[in-house]
Amino acid sequence: MTNTLKIILASAILFTFTFCEPKSAPKNNALTEAVINQKVDSVLALMTLPEKIGQLNQYTGDNTATGPITINPNKQQEIKEGLIGSMLNILGTKYTRQYQDLAMQSRLKIPLIFAQDVIHGYKTTFPIPLAEAASWDLEAMQLSARIAAVEASASGIHWTFAPMVDIARDPRWGRVMEGAGEDTYLGSKIAFAKVKGFQGENLNNVNTIMACTKHFAAYGAAVGGRDYNSVDMSERMLWETYLPPFKATIDAGVATFMNAFNDLNGIPATGNSYLQREVLKGKWNFKGFVVSDWGSIGEMINHGYVKDGKGAALAAITAGSDMDMESNAYRNNLEQLVKENKVSMTLIDEAVKRILHKKFELGLFDDPYKYCNPEREQQALNNPEHTKIARAMASKSIVLLKNTPLGEEKGARILPLSKNIKTIAFIGPMVKLKRANHGFWAIDLKEIDSSYIVSQWEGLQNKVGKNTKLLYAKGCDINDDNKNGFAQAIATAKQADVVILSIGERWNMSGEAESRSNIHIPGVQEDLVKAIAATGKPIVVLINAGRPLIFNWTADNMPAILYTWWLGSEAGNAIADVLFGDYNPSGKLPMTFPRVEGQIPIYYNHFNTGRPSINEDKIYKSAYIDLPNSPKFPFGYGLSYTNFKYSDLKLSKNKMKSDETIEVSLKITNTGKVAGEEVVQLYLRDKVGAVVRPIIELKDFQKISLKASETKTITFIIDKEKLSFYNEKVEWISEPGEFDLMIGSSSADIRLNSIFELTN
Repeated sequence: MTNTLKIILASAILFTFTFCEPKSAPKNNALTEAVINQKVDSVLALMTLPEKIGQLNQYTGDNTATGPITINPNKQQEIKEGLIGSMLNILGTKYTRQYQDLAMQSRLKIPLIFAQDVIHGYKTTFPIPLAEAASWDLEAMQLSARIAAVEASASGIHWTFAPMVDIARDPRWGRVMEGAGEDTYLGSKIAFAKVKGFQGENLNNVNTIMACTKHFAAYGAAVGGRDYNSVDMSERMLWETYLPPFKATIDAGVATFMNAFNDLNGIPATGNSYLQREVLKGKWNFKGFVVSDWGSIGEMINHGYVKDGKGAALAAITAGSDMDMESNAYRNNLEQLVKENKVSMTLIDEAVKRILHKKFELGLFDDPYKYCNPEREQQALNNPEHTKIARAMASKSIVLLKNTPLGEEKGARILPLSKNIKTIAFIGPMVKLKRANHGFWAIDLKEIDSSYIVSQWEGLQNKVGKNTKLLYAKGCDINDDNKNGFAQAIATAKQADVVILSIGERWNMSGEAESRSNIHIPGVQEDLVKAIAATGKPIVVLINAGRPLIFNWTADNMPAILYTWWLGSEAGNAIADVLFGDYNPSGKLPMTFPRVEGQIPIYYNHFNTGRPSINEDKIYKSAYIDLPNSPKFPFGYGLSYTNFKYSDLKLSKNKMKSDETIEVSLKITNTGKVAGEEVVQLYLRDKVGAVVRPIIELKDFQKISLKASETKTITFIIDKEKLSFYNEKVEWISEPGEFDLMIGSSSADIRLNSIFELTN
């Protein structure tokens, strides 16, 4: 990282965590747990059954939908009658105040909670979550969530449906863009950081919002990578791979959970008592409330799990789903179910208490309008510090996939670009897009134009001096077969000293309901790459996407490739910073990139099998006869403009008892001529276990910054927890035996090895 960006990030952290509110902002008057419980009981005692059920309903606003709309012309009247507990998709203090005014006309004046999918920023948009995960920078990710909370809370929002913590090993699934990738350890660390960022020190603080862990559970393992599809897995796989990130958010104090659309081993998650009652509210002692995903209670009818809406309401409330988002199953059926003694008042009261508790924690009973300050809203949405933080985060998220030497001059590479280049041709369908840089799940602020979004073209214009000429050609569209623009693109490329090609998938080709069976670069974009390559000009390829894509010809034949994902409001400036070396790329892939779809699901920490394929040996081995087992780009992979040497691995001891630890130390040296950051990754392998163990597992990492020629010594601690696993009885155990210790720059680039032993 350059000194400038270091200063920006450091000052941003200080600014954000000591954020000064306008003088009119409410003070933090957080109540104790005991006082809140007393107040909740007092309100509950005054409520009628319809009012209680009302608290369990969430409706969407009329302007923006993030799911199938349910028409309800009586929405405003129901709010006045106290029959709605929460609203989503109401943006801005003007509108949240209007709806809260309606709630204040109800008999008990119980305030509404306003919710929104604040996934990767509010007005200031940060990289999509999968891109942020590529930064491996937990502090920066916590900060981006903090900024999102500051802006959203200033706009009247109390609650975000984030983070999504689903582990995903199938890049065909569109929602991989919304999570942290394939690894349980990395995903758990990011999940914890995100919750801390959104919720801050105390939910009563006016610049925090409630986080919502989703989707509970195992949604990322949908069969075939098809959204909303079934999930079938062993209980051990569930506990070892998919549940830990959810538990990490409990440890972070997350306020709410959202259940999933999928069925898990035949039981829809929304009606799954094991997940919600036994695990979440039982073993994990979760005190917040659970909201359904959009319409998922009613969708249990489509699953074939219940006969009708009445059966859906019964299954969901019994299983532990506290709030019904948009299915109307509770609204239409719970009162009758109580009268028929099929649902006890105890169940209803428990759900209502959980929701009221959060309203008291937020301070809404003391001041229902505490989040409705237009002055604060304008201040937060136009804060230049937020822009600086977004630019730094976007730079950190870019992954350098390739930067091979050019020509006969040893070590000469295209990147970083020289600022003395005379002519640059910027070609491709992504170059001048603006809104697209936000990616999927961005907030659509209709009252704010897109002028604050920096396109890639504008970013390059901002970067180069007057002596550099920029040329542009679109070349082709994103997803059709029209090559009419190729000729102009070729002619433009021939005039330049360097060509930058910006290609990829459309911004909304990755996201909810955007699963793809074919994850190649769409349309004729790779044909455009081939055509420009034929000019013989030096080429840098930018790949814009919300998931791992397949681009084998480009990967094999282009000398320089940056994976730029969708980077948010400051995309153009961040890309230019990396292109010209003002920021040295440090991103590492949070997901494995396949060679072809036939390898999917593909992930680094697989089991070895009885017939492992070693060195691509295919004779009676677990291998494809027509394809290597190895991915195109492995988990944890990412290059830099400098090089790092790993040396002097030392273990404090070679044997440890279960109540002891081993300290691992090593030296990292920046052997290049520029400063850079390296993600040092520690992997372990349990060589023999009661159940088969993965060939390699990430167990720790550190991201460090080194000046040119600088050496740092870093340490890791190995304890029993890092050596434990779930056995066949789903018991969390550790076993005596040998472990391989591997430290490297990626899961496939191990630089240092050792062996140690856990004894009784």
